[in-house]
Amino acid sequence: MGSVLASDPPEHNALRGILSEKLAPRGLAKVRDQISADAHRLVADLVARRTFDGVADVARVFPVNVVADLVGLPVEGREKLQPGADATFAGFGPFNDYVMAHLPHLQAYTEWMGTMADRSKLTPGGWGEAVMDAVDEGRLTQLGAIKTLSAYLVAGMDTTVNAISALMRLFAERQDVWAAVKADQRLAPQFFEEVLRLETPVVGFFRVATREITFGGSVVPAGAKVLLHWAAANRDPAKYPDPDTFHIDRKPLDHVAFGYGPHACTGQGLARMEAAALLEALATQASTIELTGDPVRGRNPVVRGYESVPLRVTPEKPA
Repeated sequence: MGSVLASDPPEHNALRGILSEKLAPRGLAKVRDQISADAHRLVADLVARRTFDGVADVARVFPVNVVADLVGLPVEGREKLQPGADATFAGFGPFNDYVMAHLPHLQAYTEWMGTMADRSKLTPGGWGEAVMDAVDEGRLTQLGAIKTLSAYLVAGMDTTVNAISALMRLFAERQDVWAAVKADQRLAPQFFEEVLRLETPVVGFFRVATREITFGGSVVPAGAKVLLHWAAANRDPAKYPDPDTFHIDRKPLDHVAFGYGPHACTGQGLARMEAAALLEALATQASTIELTGDPVRGRNPVVRGYESVPLRVTPEKPA
């Protein structure tokens, strides 16, 4: 059995169905308060520190722990999750020096995840337990359970991690955007969509042509590997005027940062909830936000993101 990321219907539909209730709006509504509380606790710690890194201390902490908690993973070993997800996405692209250098992270992640399809290690009531129920019911093999858990962890982290990193930089550089979300926190979801469009975290995915087809005047042979370049689509000037600029009043709800069609990201509702909770917590508790150094871009060939966004904040004064 393949994974959610590397299968087609009807197998793909069956794999998505295992956690469909957990990721549906009704299922996510049950964890909204928990995610909001986690965001406020993290931001309170960061504001108390005054200086922190928007990647290492925020983007690679909050979504990773949210997803790991929802799956029901033990705390020990979580440090392997984000590096493993990053290396997994890199492996979808060219087998270059970056991939080779990060193979140890992929190996450590794979070995750890190989031990997680075990009820005794999973918190009752989490996504992991739902996956193990599918094993007991014969809908998944033990190997299929590991692949399913891994796929949801990978897909549930890197998009959110890198979009939040881009938001941290945006707020520090664009004081008009920061002032707007401070004045009206309901703008947080809209701003997240524009960041997803502008800084599409997962640049694209490869698919294999099942038959020869002519597209855009070019012939795509059967069996050819085709890149669905979501980042390029999201900056198409025919669709988005002035596409290389964050527009505070743009509402790009039709962007393809989460993919499209049968393989559209099943966890996009969770990603939006996490981002909104974090932005609302930051806007509530921090008065100002600014860069303390130059942001450092990541080098992953498939994921667009940052290695570092050094920041300073001042606390919001009590009313």
